[in-house]
Amino acid sequence: MNKTDATVEVFLRVPGNWEHPQELIARMPSGYQLTAKALILPDGTAIEFRPMPPDDQFAGVFQTACRHPATKAELHRVNGYTVNIGLCGPGGSMAAALTTMRAGAAIVRAGGAGVFIDNSVLAHGGSEWIEMVEDGSCDAVSFAFVNVVRDGQIVKTMGMHVLGLPDIVMRRADLDDDGDVIADVIRYLCRGEKPVGPGHVLAGETGPRFQVLATSGDELKASSPMHNPFGRWKLVSFKDAAECN
Repeated sequence: MNKTDATVEVFLRVPGNWEHPQELIARMPSGYQLTAKALILPDGTAIEFRPMPPDDQFAGVFQTACRHPATKAELHRVNGYTVNIGLCGPGGSMAAALTTMRAGAAIVRAGGAGVFIDNSVLAHGGSEWIEMVEDGSCDAVSFAFVNVVRDGQIVKTMGMHVLGLPDIVMRRADLDDDGDVIADVIRYLCRGEKPVGPGHVLAGETGPRFQVLATSGDELKASSPMHNPFGRWKLVSFKDAAECN
């Protein structure tokens, strides 16, 4: 599928303990407007706004999903949250993803405890989210959205579609102890300095080399926020690829 043929919606949940909608509206950063249905960014971009009632599972899910531990104050707010602010914004490119990140940051600055991302099942404390938004680099945006999941003998990414890229799958045995290999690949693809696709070889200055192979599409239903319409690439160590040839 061509990138221009895919529509990606990014769904964020920002928990908070506002006592009344007017409290949230009053605390919004300058330049942002909140209506009954949308959060309007300073540049006029409208992000769909969906307030949701609390449940007895989200707080635990949020804490488990945090890439880095949230602060005690942030977790306290999550545990006592009264409403989840759902934001549905654009994705499919680095610029679009950063726009949706800014929307989430506005709610955090208005008292939100942190951000949970439905597309990658990742969460971040509010202070970390604001730091990533203020950084705004490819590395920061990819760190915010892309999850790395270990599933038996394979390792795969989840959330690359938010940035307009296929997800990556590789053998767990090909990872180094710290998992730096797949992190380096994610950063390289997100920077987009050179075109990459099936048949290309990815290699670091001193690390292992991998051949990029096309693989079967995303097994998740298209209705799932985790579904990647750009598909998946399999990374095969160059040694294994040479043996197969």
